[in-house]
Parts: sequence; structure tokens; C-alpha cells
Amino acid sequence: MQSRHRLRPFAARLALLFAVVGPGIITANVDNDAGGITTYSVAGAHYGYTTLWIMPLLALALVIVQEMSARLGVVTGKGLADLIRESMGVRITTIVVGVLLVANLANTVSEFAGVAASLEIFGVSKFISVPMAAVLVWLLMVRGNYRTVERVFLAASAIYLAYVAAGILEKPDWSLIGRSLVTPQISFDKGFLTIMITIIGTTIAPWMQFYQQSSIADKGLKPADIGYERVDVILGSLFAIGVATFITLSCAATLFAGGVHIETARDAALALRSLAGRYASTLFALGLLNASLFSAAILPLSTAYVVCEAFGFESGVSRKVREAPTFFGIYTAFIVLGAGIILLPLKSLVQVMIASQTLNGILLPLILVVMLLLVNDKDLLGERHVNGKVLNGISIAVIAALIILTGALVVSSFFP
Repeated sequence: MQSRHRLRPFAARLALLFAVVGPGIITANVDNDAGGITTYSVAGAHYGYTTLWIMPLLALALVIVQEMSARLGVVTGKGLADLIRESMGVRITTIVVGVLLVANLANTVSEFAGVAASLEIFGVSKFISVPMAAVLVWLLMVRGNYRTVERVFLAASAIYLAYVAAGILEKPDWSLIGRSLVTPQISFDKGFLTIMITIIGTTIAPWMQFYQQSSIADKGLKPADIGYERVDVILGSLFAIGVATFITLSCAATLFAGGVHIETARDAALALRSLAGRYASTLFALGLLNASLFSAAILPLSTAYVVCEAFGFESGVSRKVREAPTFFGIYTAFIVLGAGIILLPLKSLVQVMIASQTLNGILLPLILVVMLLLVNDKDLLGERHVNGKVLNGISIAVIAALIILTGALVVSSFFP
């Protein structure tokens, strides 16, 4: 009887954890989008296991940044755009939102490009796949409520395990992987430095902080939930970095070993067919499709949240279209534009992806500095929830490193 009584509080806490988790896991995993998968694939194919040591450091940085975002959302019940408007005024908010709109549109275009590329591997034309994907993600948001949408997104996060399966099928050298994860290897080769900077730039993006905080506010989490939301953030960050690691090592074990150079994630999936077998290639392609669909839904949603919070319009997935017309109008416009641009006779989308990374790099330092100021505001968060001295020291070091590296990414975009 006593053991049964001890289990009840544990079961209750576990049930509460499952009720809270979602925003952290979803936000972290969406960043493994078409651009991210391409970056990790190229890193593995061109440089083998030598970039793996950055992954544990990225996991730490991602946890720290996303935890601050989560804490702001849980304690204030407001999105980041709302807090920026209150602390910095409408003019600065308008500039931030303007840059984010352009960057998110470019990112949305690249996600629909990922949908097209992944299904072309199976012989499906982009003129079929892209409109179908656009309608699917639009209906999900317009017809669903927050609970339904979150469950779909969590299921999509689980599908990233396809990359873990693909990595295991390729039978990599696990002892070499273990050493590579803990042994920094640095080359001053221009290509190596560029790919390292790009890995960091694709892992932490400005839209992530906006989306996660808005999602927490939309879900209605309270300060009492903060411990569970921290678990959500940590689990999401570790899972996302784990997936990125498996994408890298799967390409290292096959493409790098075979001397195959690639430019896109589609190239990686096609090359794996001859080097690692049909199953590994299919898993890789399905992972790309899932990631692209997932991100094609989230990025327009993040944009709609930001604009509505910044300028005081009604927002929320659980609202009806007539209750939040601006919110759903922005979401619809981004879906139509993102999908429509892909259907144009464009020769290459590389410049679009480079532009989105550059804009992210310009915006990220401002967002991180503002977040650091906000999480140290005792009037906003109270004495209990502001950063302590140790966390501030770690946060400042992480943010300084991210600013330097994203600055390098911006420079390399203009002077490749």
C-alpha cells in the first residue's frame, strides 16, 4: 500500500509534465529544417566526423537561450514581440518585425523547396507536391485548435528519429564518433570555418525565441509550470542536437568515406541510395519531407504571432478566423507566397537561403541582448525568476560567442 501511495505523486507529476511539454520540443526540432539538414549533410559529407565536437557546445547554448525565452513566456504570459514593444517602443519594434518578416519569408520559401526536393526523389512533381503541402499546413492551422496542432507537431518531432535509424543502418565507427564528440578539431581552411559558422547560425535563429514564447503564452502556462517547461526545453534541445549529430555522422560514414561531395540534402539522399542502400536513402528523404512540412507550418505561424503581438491584433491558434482575421491572414499570405515562389521557373534558390541566413545573423544579436536585459528585469519577472550571477556569466559568454560567429556568417555571406 505504501509503495502505491508513493507512486501517486510521481504519476501526477508525470501527467503534469506531459500536459506542459510541447513548446520547447517543437521549437528546437523545427530548426532542423531543410536548410539545417543541408548544412549538417554537407558538414558530414565534406569534413567527416571533424565537426562533431561542436554539437555538445551547441546543445548547451541552445538550452541556455531557449530556457530564458521560456522563462519570459511562462512568468509574463506574453510573447517576445509584446515585451520588446513595451521595453523599446513601437519604432524599434517595427524595424525588428520588418527584418524578421523578410527573413521568415525567405526561410518559408526554402521549406517549400525542401518539400519539392524530397518528393522529387520519389518521382512527384513540385507542381503537385507543393500545392498539396500548402493546403495541408493551411488546413491544419485554420481548422484545428492549439491542442490538436501541438499534438501534430509533437508527432512530427518524433519522425526525426528516421535520421537516427538511417545513421544506425550505415554502421559508422562509434569509437571514432565518441572521440570526435569530445576532441576539438580545428582547421583554418576557409570551407571548414564557413561550415562551422553556418552550423551555429542554423541552430539558433531569431524566430525560435519569438515562436516558443508566443506558443507558451498561447498555451496558457503559468509560473507554477516553469520547472516542467525547463524539462521541455532541455529535452527538445538535446533531441534536436542529437538528430543533427546523426545527420552529420550518417553522411560522414558514407558520403565522406566514398569521396562524394554534395550541395543539398536532396543530393545526400540520392547519394545514400547507392552507398548505403535503399532503406537509408528513403529514411533520409522522408526525414527531409517531414522537416520541410513541419517548418513550412511553423515559420508562417511564428510570423503571424510576432506581427499581431507587436501591433496589438488578436492572435492564437485556438481562435476562429473571424476572431483573429489579421493573425490568420498573415499566416495564409506566407503560405501562399512561400509555395507560389517555388512554382516559379527559378534556376536556383541558393541566394534566397543565403539571404535568409544573413538576415537572421543581423537580427539575432539584437534579440539575444534584449532577452538578456528582459530576464534581468526584476520589475518584470520578480526577484525569484531573474538570472543569477552564474547564469548571467554563462549567458553573456554564450551570447557574445553567438554574436561574433553570426557576425562572421554575415560577413562571409557578403564576401564568400
